[in-house]
Amino acid sequence: MDTSSGRASAPPATPATPGRDVIQPPAKGRTRRRLALDLTLLGIVGVLLLCAAFAAWGVIQREYYSPKAFVEGYVQLLAEGRAADALAVPGVAVTSAELEAAGLPPTASEALLRSSALAPIRDAQVVSEEQDGDVTHVTIEYTARGHDGRTTFSVERDGSIGLAPTWRFAKSPLAVMNLGVTGSMVFDVNGFEIDKRQVSPDGAGADPAAPVSLLVFSPGLYSVSVDTAISSTPGVAVLSDSPFRAIPVNVVAQPTEKFLSVVQEKVEEFLTSCATQEVLQPTACPFGYFVEDRITSLPKWSITQQPTVAVEPDGAGWSILAAEAVAHIEVGIRSLFDGRVRAVSEDVPFIVKGTITVRPDGTATIVVTGPDTR
Repeated sequence: MDTSSGRASAPPATPATPGRDVIQPPAKGRTRRRLALDLTLLGIVGVLLLCAAFAAWGVIQREYYSPKAFVEGYVQLLAEGRAADALAVPGVAVTSAELEAAGLPPTASEALLRSSALAPIRDAQVVSEEQDGDVTHVTIEYTARGHDGRTTFSVERDGSIGLAPTWRFAKSPLAVMNLGVTGSMVFDVNGFEIDKRQVSPDGAGADPAAPVSLLVFSPGLYSVSVDTAISSTPGVAVLSDSPFRAIPVNVVAQPTEKFLSVVQEKVEEFLTSCATQEVLQPTACPFGYFVEDRITSLPKWSITQQPTVAVEPDGAGWSILAAEAVAHIEVGIRSLFDGRVRAVSEDVPFIVKGTITVRPDGTATIVVTGPDTR
């Protein structure tokens, strides 16, 4: 207390501590507005992330889990020559009952459903995708050994794995090639050799003239050819582009020049051998000479014109087409009427025919026949 003035004096001011700020409490309204802005921004970011996730899932589903992706995967397996994997794709393999119900041969062979019988497929791409109820029709275009193709597949839902849908072919992409090969029991398909007796349900008793039924992939190009010592063909290219359909194919093999040369040689040898028989009617030969009088000397035969041999397929073997030839006979004949003797020197035209049987080992038996001497 100040005794001189009689008043109470104020306490001395406390000096500010150096280096220490004075903290003021924030205004409540300002804090609430900033928190709302932060929450709004977080919500927008969340929505954007959610939209991006849905968009990404949509892209993933279209690329990997859609009917389009399903078909692309199947065709890619064929393009890579993975026949066994392609056959394992849902909806590809078929039963005999399913084939029969579709009007296809139920005993069709699976011999061509292998990698060694596939031709390469290039530039495959989906060109359309159409929804028809529960079935999606996916159309692709592609190239197979220079041949442009277009195939439409039918795809349907087959369940799901987690969130990802799975698919299967509503109609199998396999087709049936009904292949008739005339002139050979053995043929090649894309370089893969097949014997009719191996793929026919009749086995060794297979009818050589009957076609064989073979399951094939669609899409697929199949080149059928014959290349044996006896017969050959330049080949027939068949494009399998229609799933679960029958594809009729007929191939007629032609005799090789070597085969024709051998047949010509054997026929000439046979006729020359016939000419060594000193009788009017050589045994088992296509020519002869008939007289009612007696002969005074043994007949002498020779072949003055050999036939020009031509053949055509006949079942598992071949037929020698009818061809003209000429034999010559010299013989003395005594007339029963007046006893006169005359020397006969005459050309005898005749017709040569025959059959050629081809054995399973590829060898052949040639039998020459013909009508009676004219």
